This record gives sequence, structure tokens and C-alpha cells, in this order.
Amino acid sequence: MPDAPRPDAHNESLFDAPPMAEQERMVEAVLFASSEPVTVRDLEARMPHGCSAGEALEYLRKRYEGRGVRVVRVGDAWAMRTAPDLGFLLQKETVETRKLSRAAIETLAIIAYHQPVTRAEIEEIRGVSVSRGTIDQLLEMEWIRLGRRKMTPGRPVTFVVTPTFLDQFGLESARDLPGLKELRAAGLLENRPPPGAFPIGQGDSEDHRDDVEQPELFED
Repeated sequence: MPDAPRPDAHNESLFDAPPMAEQERMVEAVLFASSEPVTVRDLEARMPHGCSAGEALEYLRKRYEGRGVRVVRVGDAWAMRTAPDLGFLLQKETVETRKLSRAAIETLAIIAYHQPVTRAEIEEIRGVSVSRGTIDQLLEMEWIRLGRRKMTPGRPVTFVVTPTFLDQFGLESARDLPGLKELRAAGLLENRPPPGAFPIGQGDSEDHRDDVEQPELFED
């Protein structure tokens, strides 16, 4: 007489992870449909028990190498983006970005290269006061956000740049911040910045900025 099947055998099969090819398809579907970058944790929360979103992402990223669309990392999340060299094909469909004032550009650059930074520190670097409207504009664009309070008298709030800022310039992390060329391409700078404008990149020329190692600027 054959042995009776174990009571838990069926339950075990219910929790078998799908094949990796199927996991890769799931990740592809989520990234394709999402308007915002998606973290590995969010992917695994959507996928069946036992799936490895990180491994599936790596397979998917390699599969899209050299294609018109790439799987790219944006901060701690992942997204599908048009290959940089094909961006010109979408120019007609791209909504024109609102130009920032000189004060907003200087403030944004200071926050990006010195974060986390307080309003008082921004004003000290710029040499002039920062209007509330300038900070509000950058917050509204979701290019900056409030950071940790500084452990100094009054515990002033600090500002840091956001993953939205990284995504705007196609950056993986804050180590690769945009320079003058990228800001001009985004329509945020005139071809010739006004005299006395903040020297983005700490005065380095565009030709040599890539040779300068940038510090890690995000909070842990």
C-alpha cells in the first residue's frame, strides 16, 4: 500500500517561487506601469512569496542593455527610462521646464553640493538672504526636501536634494551631480550665466568636472 501523501506537501508547493523568467516579467510590468521609481522592497511586496526582486532586476537590467529603453537605478529605487542618446526623439513631446531664477539656481546648487545645509548656511555661502519664495519653489518642484535638524542652538532644519532631482538629470546617486552643461540642456540656465552667478561645481570648468570625485552627499 503506497504511503499516504503528507498533509503539508500541498501547502509547501503553494509557496514555491515562480521561475526567474516569470519574476523578471513581473518586475518589468511594475516598472513599465509606474510613473515613479520603485524600490526593491516595494517590488517584493507586490510579488508572490519567495521571489527575489533584486535578482530579477539584475537580469532585466542586462536584458535591456543597448536597447531604446533602459532599466536604471535612481537613488534607492529603479525605473525604466529612455536611453540618453535617444532623448532627442522625444523633444517634441517633452513639456518645457519652467526656468529657475538666478537665486533659485544658486540655492539649488548650494543645497546639492553642501547638503545637509541650513538656510543660514545657504545665505552665508551666497552672501545674500534667501527669500521664502525661492525655497518654496524648489520644495514645490520636489527637487529639495527637509532634512534632519542640525544639532546646534535652535536646532535649525536642513535641506537636501531628492530622488526626483536625481531622476530629472538621470543620476544614479548624488556622487554624480549635474554641471553647467546639464543644467543648460534642461533649460534652466542661459548659455552665458549672469556675472557673479554661483560657480556650480565649485569653480571647476565643464571639461574637468568629471575628473573631480564628488563626496557622498545624502544622509544615511
